[in-house]
Amino acid sequence: MGGFFGVASKKNCTLELFHGIDYHSHLGTRRGGMAMYGEAGFQRAIHNIENSPFRTKFEKDVEEMNGHLGIGCISDYEPQPLLIQSHLGSFAITTVGKINNEKELLGKLYTHGHTHFQEMSGGKINATELIASLICKADSLVEGIKFVQGLVDGSMAMLLMTKDGLYAARDKYGRTPLFIGKREDGYCVSFESFAYINLGFCDYKELGPAEIVHITADSVETVSPPGEELKICSFMWVYYGYPTSTYEGVNVEEMRYKCGSMLAKRDEDNVSPDIVAGVPDSGIAHAIGYANESGIPYARPFIKYTPTWARSFMPTNQSQRELVARMKLIPVQALIEDKKLLLIDDSIVRGTQLKETTDFLYQSGAEEVHVRPACPPLLFGCKYLNFSRSKSELDLITRRIIAEREEEVTPEILAEYADPCSKKYEEMVEEIRKRQNFTSLRFHRLDDLVEAIGLPKCKLCTYCFDGKE
Repeated sequence: MGGFFGVASKKNCTLELFHGIDYHSHLGTRRGGMAMYGEAGFQRAIHNIENSPFRTKFEKDVEEMNGHLGIGCISDYEPQPLLIQSHLGSFAITTVGKINNEKELLGKLYTHGHTHFQEMSGGKINATELIASLICKADSLVEGIKFVQGLVDGSMAMLLMTKDGLYAARDKYGRTPLFIGKREDGYCVSFESFAYINLGFCDYKELGPAEIVHITADSVETVSPPGEELKICSFMWVYYGYPTSTYEGVNVEEMRYKCGSMLAKRDEDNVSPDIVAGVPDSGIAHAIGYANESGIPYARPFIKYTPTWARSFMPTNQSQRELVARMKLIPVQALIEDKKLLLIDDSIVRGTQLKETTDFLYQSGAEEVHVRPACPPLLFGCKYLNFSRSKSELDLITRRIIAEREEEVTPEILAEYADPCSKKYEEMVEEIRKRQNFTSLRFHRLDDLVEAIGLPKCKLCTYCFDGKE
């Protein structure tokens, strides 16, 4: 997906920018970038971070860069920030989002005289360059940002830097978060709320959906007010959000405890495992919540080896991702052999990695493996954020099973499979259980997930679970 960070300070802010960006490394795996403005003008550095972390790749740049304004990002695809020279002046820009109507927007630009874009591998263009070009169609940066918010089908959060300050814009429906931090010598803007705490900033404000602010070392000015409709992604709490993050006043770690607790209440006395375990890292808090509610001991029957192994979804090749995932999880034989285990993972997407985890638990002597995903079955590919590299909804284990069972997959049919009280839902879950070789399988219900988050459902995006926009 990606995340970004920016600073406007009365002094050199290179280190604050560097560490703030680094705190977003859990959100992207492909590229990192920094851009600064100071006495030397605009400076920029971009590096590939697929095989080495952001911190290592940018240590030398930190020594060479200097400025009182800075923006940067962790990106899951395109190189950014970009430096743009235009009739609106020079500016740097970085974005987080997904554009579903890219061809339409390109056609609009070509029709109105834009001649070319730099092409990336696979024939794709840099989405951030496309956004910058659209912004420059307006008479000011603020009007250009508003223009983009109205045009993009999907989501688009933006962070721009001029020689006079930063412009931060949350996406139209607030599907992703955006925060402002404050300290004595300036302000910062951050995708993650925790990223600035250790840098001496305190919470200043959380931007509303579509809100645009101009940030200098002395002030934060709202230049376009927030909209009324909020659709923040519910999966941020389930999986992508860092445990110390808080979105719309709801902490990720605390929500996951509630989520696990509700999973335990639904189970009642239907299962009697010896221990409860979470698939690291995002399944751990859910499992603690389950254990606290049920009274069943929490334990770690396998440990994630992190000193050298990269994140499991880093390689672009699925077989490589599976290999890395397998190599990272090391079993603790004494906690597995002859034990009945209840395992909580954040979700089941393709099903490949969790099946391999289950298989190695059986191979290590487990008697039973019960599985409780911390979210409902994923039935729809995300239309709004680049959460997955899946190119087809048939990559989802749910959709493969539905396609095999139904002659025609209609919205009405999918609505039945999304209903936890329907026979089709029950049969789909049972088929997943058999294919994955679980002793039992129970997904988190959508109504329970919404209750665990604590926001009204109308303010949450649950499209991947129920297909409702």
